[in-house]
Amino acid sequence: MVSLDKSLSVVPPSAKSVYINGKKYPLSEQVVKNIEAIIGFQAKQEEKLPLHDRAIEKIAAFFGKSKFLYLQLLFFISWMSCTHLAPQLLPFGLPPFEAKGMGIDVAALLIASGVLVQQSRQDKLAEQRSHLTLQINLLTEQKIAKLIELIEELRADLPDIRDRDDFEAQIMQQATDPQVVLNILQENLESSESPL
Repeated sequence: MVSLDKSLSVVPPSAKSVYINGKKYPLSEQVVKNIEAIIGFQAKQEEKLPLHDRAIEKIAAFFGKSKFLYLQLLFFISWMSCTHLAPQLLPFGLPPFEAKGMGIDVAALLIASGVLVQQSRQDKLAEQRSHLTLQINLLTEQKIAKLIELIEELRADLPDIRDRDDFEAQIMQQATDPQVVLNILQENLESSESPL
């Protein structure tokens, strides 16, 4: 699967295939262009974020990782162990861990962290599905444009069919350039965000 995550920069134009589980699958030039347009759009959106927003996103992303949940578990297990085995080793003036008073709070924190980890994973899957849907829609539109072009050529070549100019068919046989659509979308978004 071609990943569109943030770590992937731009797919090089020479990349005409992708390897999945050691098997080579060809990629058309149009697919590569679509992927480049989407990645370019994402990169522009990220560049526009102020530094403080990026920092908050990084912190929130860390809280949504399973590593954070494991660190919490390790901390609370260490705290409980120190309380019961060697209370004099409690660092930073931590009070002894009391299961009666703190148990519910710790359980709530761990459950909330677990839910956040699950939600982050589901969000990532939803984003991948939306990218896949977008790719399929772009490819479908481009294939339909090619079919219209071929039918128009066939109509012109067949002697039994009356030759006529169909302006709508001429427009529809032009495949949509995703970069142009993204640029128009960006201009519309910026104009709607700007104060009057």
